[in-house]
Amino acid sequence: MNNLCADIDWKSINHEGEQLCGDHIDIVEQDENSSVIVLADGLGSGVKASILSTLTSKIISTMMAAGMNLEECVSTIAATLPICSVRGVAYSTFTIIHLIENETVEIIQYDNPCVIFLRNDDIYDYTKNELNICGKKVLKSVVKLQEGDILIAMSDGCPHAGIGIAYNFGWKWEDIADYMKTISLAGYTAKTLATMLVDQCNKEYGFHPGDDATACVVKIRKREPMNILFGPPRNRDDCDRMMSLFFSKEGKHIICGGTTSSIAAKYLGKPLRASLTFERSDVPPIAELEGVDLVTEGVITINKVIEYAKDVLDKNELYEQWSFNHDGASLICRMLFEEATDINFYVGRAVNPAHQNPELPITFNIKMNLVEELSACLKQMGKRIKVSYF
Repeated sequence: MNNLCADIDWKSINHEGEQLCGDHIDIVEQDENSSVIVLADGLGSGVKASILSTLTSKIISTMMAAGMNLEECVSTIAATLPICSVRGVAYSTFTIIHLIENETVEIIQYDNPCVIFLRNDDIYDYTKNELNICGKKVLKSVVKLQEGDILIAMSDGCPHAGIGIAYNFGWKWEDIADYMKTISLAGYTAKTLATMLVDQCNKEYGFHPGDDATACVVKIRKREPMNILFGPPRNRDDCDRMMSLFFSKEGKHIICGGTTSSIAAKYLGKPLRASLTFERSDVPPIAELEGVDLVTEGVITINKVIEYAKDVLDKNELYEQWSFNHDGASLICRMLFEEATDINFYVGRAVNPAHQNPELPITFNIKMNLVEELSACLKQMGKRIKVSYF
C-alpha cells in the first residue's frame, strides 16, 4: 500500500437567473484508495440541463464504481440521452477521472474541455487515445500518478468566460492552465484551487455568468497525520496517560484550551508563553509552547473553526479570511483543512463551569458537541478522523 491520497473537491456557479446548475459532479468511492469522479455538463442551462447532467453523472459513476467497462457506460448513456434534434449535439457531455489505488488515473473525456494536468509545477502533456464508442469520439488516457500531481476538470463555462466582455474568444484553455499553474505553487487545497478558478471565471463574466461554470480539482499528496488535544481529562490521574499518547503520535500537534495547555506545559517541563496580541476581536490570542506546533484558546476558537468548516463545505466564501489571517482559528483551519489528511482528536471530558453559563450561545455549552460537529465536517472534506475520549 502506498502513502498517497487524493484531495478532491469542486465548485460551481449557475447561469445568471437560474436557480439550478446545469453541471453536476458525482464522486463515488470504490474503496479507501479508489474513486470515480464524473463531471457532466447538461445542454443549455436551468432545470433541463440539471436533470440531464445529474442523470449522466449518476449513471456513469454508479456503473464504473461497480466495475463495468467504459464501452458499457457510454453505450448506456448514448441510449438514455439522445442527440438534440435542433442542435445536433449530445444532451450531456462528461469527464471521468477514475483513481485506482491512488497510483494510476484513467481520464475519459467526451466533449468537455480537456483536463488540465499539472506535474512538477508545470503543464503536463499526457497521451490521449481516441476511441469511437457508439458513434461518439471519446478520449481516454491512463497515467501513472506521483506525489504533487494536480488534475483540473471543468465544464465549458470556464473557457467561455469573458466572451464579448473581456475577451473575443473567452478565457482560453491555455490561459486557464497558466493561471492554475501559477496559483498551485502556493500549495492550496483542491477546494481552494477550484474556488479560485470559478471565482475568476465569475469575474471574467463581469459577475453575470452567461453559462454554468464548474471546476473539479484532484490533488495527489502524501498522507499527513495531525493531532489535536482539546480539554483536560475528567480524571486528573489520566493527565500523564493522555499527554503520553498525544505526544507519542506522529505528525503536528495542536493544543486547544488554557487549562489543557498548562497541563501540557507541566508534562513537557517547558514554559507556556501567552500572547497578548489580538489578531481579531472575536478570536482569543494564541500562545507558544516548545514541542507544540500551535496552542490556542478552546471553545471560542473551535466554534470559529466550525463556522469556517461549514462555509468550506458550502460556498467557501470565507476562504480568504482563514487562508491569510494569523489568529488561532485561521491557523487551525490551515493545518486541518489544507495540511492534514488523518486527524486524531484527544478530547478531555472535564466540565468547565464557565461554559455552563445559560447566557452563552447554546454551542458553547457542551464541548462534546463541538468535537462531533467538527469531526463530521472534516469527514465530509475527506479526512480520516479518530476521536479518543479521556
